[in-house]
Amino acid sequence: MGHHKRLRRWENPEQPRFLTFSCEGRLPLFSNHRIKDRFVEHLRDARERFGFNLYAWVVMPEHIHLLLWPRLPEFPVGITLRELKRDFASEVIRRWRGMNARILDRLVAPDGSTRFWLRGGGYDDNVESIDEVANVIEYIHQNPVRRGLASRAEEWAWSSAAWYAGNREGVVPIDPLPARKPVRTRGSTPRVG
Repeated sequence: MGHHKRLRRWENPEQPRFLTFSCEGRLPLFSNHRIKDRFVEHLRDARERFGFNLYAWVVMPEHIHLLLWPRLPEFPVGITLRELKRDFASEVIRRWRGMNARILDRLVAPDGSTRFWLRGGGYDDNVESIDEVANVIEYIHQNPVRRGLASRAEEWAWSSAAWYAGNREGVVPIDPLPARKPVRTRGSTPRVG
């Protein structure tokens, strides 16, 4: 059995979360605009279904960044991400199988399953201050610019940057930033995600 890193999530209901997760093998599985569009629709639906506040997001060719705040105790980050990622990946893989897409050969895991997402859970960090929230939003929005995919952040269609620039016609609404400061609470219960 292969080794992979298990992400330990520190569920803290008093703090937003900065999340990054990547495609299997860091392959650019989001190169197709329709696939990016479908992920955005899944994100919108997950926001409604799981009741999290969403402050920033971007879909890059091989990874996703989210800044969110789980608001319902029954839907911690681990459950929310598992459902979002599983539902989306199942849809895309089913479509690729129907098309007999060659990319499927590159997504077969050692156990024979087909994987869209890289194992290990990705990056997960609690955001502990309002200043840090602003820095994370800027980092998320500048990803396409740094990679040369757009000259300005709000030009990248698969990001919340346009929302912040005043275009409220995006598929995924952005929640108002928290009015109170996130707080650090010691002794949070660690969860394996």
